[in-house]
Amino acid sequence: MSQTGIRLIVGLGNPGPDYESTRHNAGFWLVDRLAADHHGQFRAEAKFHGALARIIVGGHDVRLLKPTTFMNHSGRAVAAVVRYFEIPTTQILVAYDELDLPAGRAKLKLGGGHAGHNGMRDTIAALGGPGFWRLRIGIDHPGNKQQVVGYVLSRPSKEDAAAILDVIDDAGRVLPDLLVGDFQLAMNRLHAAG
Repeated sequence: MSQTGIRLIVGLGNPGPDYESTRHNAGFWLVDRLAADHHGQFRAEAKFHGALARIIVGGHDVRLLKPTTFMNHSGRAVAAVVRYFEIPTTQILVAYDELDLPAGRAKLKLGGGHAGHNGMRDTIAALGGPGFWRLRIGIDHPGNKQQVVGYVLSRPSKEDAAAILDVIDDAGRVLPDLLVGDFQLAMNRLHAAG
């Protein structure tokens, strides 16, 4: 069965309980929510340097990945899964936290740079280019460049956490569009929701 839509959704984050609730783990929050909503079960897979789940949505098979390599080495896990399942770059969606968007906003786009995000920098390098889809989940900016590291590795306020989870719900609602390759519709619906 040929499919033009997304076959792999990668959530970027850091493994372990210390990082679970931090802003930097917004990508993990997304794939955890998708797994929960569609009865997927994450299993640690040493050969993939991460935890992998499989869900079926509207008859479409999609894999969810949480790299366990820590953010700066995310690409190793993504590349291992992509090679094993022979997934074309254009059928990959990487979800991650975005400082340049307010909490409660998300942007879907194909390609682009890493904007200083180490997980994205490593993923682009591992995949040999930026030609994959990305879902940028807004976490807001602390206002000062010097505060960024502490900010992304801390927990969001109750209000911001609720806003981030709301936009993750919105992303879950456009999943069927993504899986059939209707990216324009998914973008229109997602960008209108935020």
